[in-house]
This record gives sequence, C-alpha cells and structure tokens, in this order.
Amino acid sequence: MVRRYAIRRGLTIVPVLLGVSILVFSFIHLIPGDPALTMLGERATPEKVAEVRVRLGLDRPIWEQYLLYIGKAMRGDLGVSIIRGDPVAGDLMRRFPATVELAMAAIIVAIVLGIPIGVASAVWRNSLLDSIARLGALTGVSMPIFWLGLVLAWFFGVQLRILPTGFRLSSGTAFVPWTNFVILDALLQRDWATLGDALRHLILPALALATIPLAVIARMTRASMLEVLSREYIRTAEAKGLSRRAVILRHALRNALLPVLTVVGLQVGRLLAGAILTETIFSWPGIGLWVYESIEARDYAIVQGVSLFIAVIVVGVNLLTDVLYAAVDPRIKYE
Repeated sequence: MVRRYAIRRGLTIVPVLLGVSILVFSFIHLIPGDPALTMLGERATPEKVAEVRVRLGLDRPIWEQYLLYIGKAMRGDLGVSIIRGDPVAGDLMRRFPATVELAMAAIIVAIVLGIPIGVASAVWRNSLLDSIARLGALTGVSMPIFWLGLVLAWFFGVQLRILPTGFRLSSGTAFVPWTNFVILDALLQRDWATLGDALRHLILPALALATIPLAVIARMTRASMLEVLSREYIRTAEAKGLSRRAVILRHALRNALLPVLTVVGLQVGRLLAGAILTETIFSWPGIGLWVYESIEARDYAIVQGVSLFIAVIVVGVNLLTDVLYAAVDPRIKYE
C-alpha cells in the first residue's frame, strides 16, 4: 500500500519539476547582459561574440534552447560554466556536500532544541517559561539571517576570538577528503584534530541557519501539543494512573509529531535553498556561495543547474515526508 502511494505521489512531481524548469529557464533569460559578451569581455569583437552565441546555442529560439536544456538535464548534463568552462554537474557534486553538511547541522540543532522547547511551552502553558519561549520563537522567525550571522561572527570571532568565522577548515590544514563530507571523512580517517577543527568551523554558520527553523518547529510543536493535550484519551491515560512523564512522552508527543514532521520536511528543503546568505557571510564553500558568485558574474548556466537540482531535492524531501507519515501515525491509510 505504501509503495503504491509513493509511486503515485512520485508521478505527481513530474509536472511540478517541469513547471520549475520552465520558470527557472525563463527568469534566467530575463537577466540583463549577454552571456557571450560576459565570457569574452567588453573588448570582444562582434564576430567573436556571434561565434560564441552559436556555440552556446543562444542564437536559437527560446523554446528550442529550453528543449535542448531539459533534454541534457534529464541525462545529468546541467551545462557548462560560461566563465570557467567547467561542467556544472561536476562542480555541483564537489560543492553540494558542504551545503548538505551545513543544512544537516542546522536542522539537527533546530530539532534538538525546538521540539523540547515546544513541549515544555505547551506543558507549562502561560507560565514564564512559555512566555520566554514564545518571545524567542517570534524573535527567531523575525530576525534576518544576514544580521544574525554578522553579529555571531563579530561577537564570537572578533571580540571573544573563540570560534572561526569562515571556511570549513583552518588554512594550512593538510587534509584530503574522500567524499567531500569533511566531518564524515575525518571520522572515517580517524583524524580527530581535523574533526574538531571542522566542528568548530561549523558552529557559527549552523547556529545562524538554524534560527528560523528552530523557531518554526518550536511554535508548531507547542500548538500541536496543546491540541493533543486537550483530547479525551489524554485524560483517560491520566485517570488510569500513568505518570505525567509517560502521558506526555508516550501518548501526547507521539500523536503531536505528525504536523511537526511536515514542518521539518519543509524546513530541510528551505535550508538547502536558503543557505546563500549564510554561506556568503561565513565564506562556506557550498552551492549557496557558488550561486551568489555566479549571479554576480552572470554565469546563468550555473544558476539554472543549481536551481533545478535544488528543486528536485526539495520535491524529493517532501515526498519522503509524506511516506514517513505512516511510521509516525499508523492510523493514516494510503488509499
């Protein structure tokens, strides 16, 4: 039953991805500037510009350019960088692990802190703890990431000088990663010094990126817990003599996790797509910083490829979230 549901849901994402690809392709072509002129420089001759436009296919109609692009993308070819001439897919695979590492650290921080805060806020409703938690969640949602990142870098990196403010490892580190997941590779190679250095570099960008999802998860957990705690079966469990701890953790929290799981799935996609500011502030060598630099250079092949790749990841995460509902709440039937 679950497999049939997953296949049916998987088929529904095809038109979504098709629509995203059309939007990305169309918006990129509205950016001012000629990619051929950007590649060759302002002093390029008209003949050379025309030659490059023919080589890149920019002289063809927009619809034909799109068909060529989507056909290559379905084969894993995301094009070639206009500025550097390197395949976009190869550079993407080298940089993506850094973004995944940052996003996973941020979502772990958000879950580990957000769910307990939301549970405590609901259990002790209208208390001082609840007021502080709600104020903190509102502040976290409202606080711009770029401002928070700069404040964290200034305070912990410049004033206290206890944490690094950029890059994944300290300069001069002679570490050769196997998979480009630095933390995983350091564990596999049992290089504890590099592992500690990588974790220290990860703290500030992960905290900055985790602020908004932490606040959202805390608020959703509180709202869901308050709804569950008012149900009849909770009062029945209390009347049977179960401890308050067992009622909250075994009965209330498990049933309150369904909407929280939805929010977590959405936040994972947002973290992958929204890491541009965080990576730029902390010089984190992931796809966010890469896209920022590519937009400045008008290297639209990279922007197109990364946008389409992130769209596939976000849709895939949402599909996985739907399928995982059954593990959290077995009452759900996939019909």
